Amino acid sequence: MKKTFLSFVLSAAALIVFGGFGGTQILPSANVKDLQGKTVNTSAISNDGKPILVSFWATWCKPCLQELKAIHNVYDTWKQETGVKVVAISIDDARNASKVKPFVNGLGWEFDVYLDENGDFKRAMNVNNVPHSFLIDGNTGKVVWQHNSYAPGDENHLYEEIKKLASGTGIAAPASEH
Repeated sequence: MKKTFLSFVLSAAALIVFGGFGGTQILPSANVKDLQGKTVNTSAISNDGKPILVSFWATWCKPCLQELKAIHNVYDTWKQETGVKVVAISIDDARNASKVKPFVNGLGWEFDVYLDENGDFKRAMNVNNVPHSFLIDGNTGKVVWQHNSYAPGDENHLYEEIKKLASGTGIAAPASEH
């Protein structure tokens, strides 16, 4: 009984926070740092009305790296076809933050990469574990889809959602996929 009630409460809270059936969570305002150490407010993340994929990851997270490597391999095609912008948010703490820039440079990622050393943005987005990705409507700033975890091939489903959003057909699924 307690588990059922707790599950119900958590589900209801997720629907309220994420607007479960229509994507009403707006990208929150939090300070992060770019790879040069400059402070950037997440409310400034934009893409001229085109889709934005915000992906939370960490250097120690193997599924995160698999997902971002898979996205990196197709990113040029995705940008050409949909205009999507990928923003990778490292949740590595202050002790490991110095590893992120050489790590990203070594992999040749062309995404915008930011450091959330204090976890402010992570908390504001209710990210409990990584990888956790959010698809943002570039016109409204609203979260329209999200995905937690990664399995090979998940990027294909993600791209289908990006194409729907870019074409203006919208996403019929609830904002919370997993």
